[in-house]
Amino acid sequence: MFSNANEFTARELDRIIEMAWEDRTPFEAIQFQFDLPEARVIKIMRTHLKRSSFKRWRKRVNSGVSQKHLKKRSPEINRFKCSRQRFISGNRISKR
Repeated sequence: MFSNANEFTARELDRIIEMAWEDRTPFEAIQFQFDLPEARVIKIMRTHLKRSSFKRWRKRVNSGVSQKHLKKRSPEINRFKCSRQRFISGNRISKR
């Protein structure tokens, strides 16, 4: 879908960074919405964050605290969206 970060609008980049920064949002959710594999998300984060912020983020993602990988999540959590949110269409949240 997207071949490089230049094809994203500023709003899309902000959303990708926001999702990546959030511990409870798995990389699979970012891939689902933006068609970006984990390696591309890491590259975007490296490019758009300060060096110290990127290092802190990577340390947190690779720690046991973060649930960025579905394998690290509790098996009780089987979704990546709010239970009150009906469904996600691309990156747009459907109206209720």
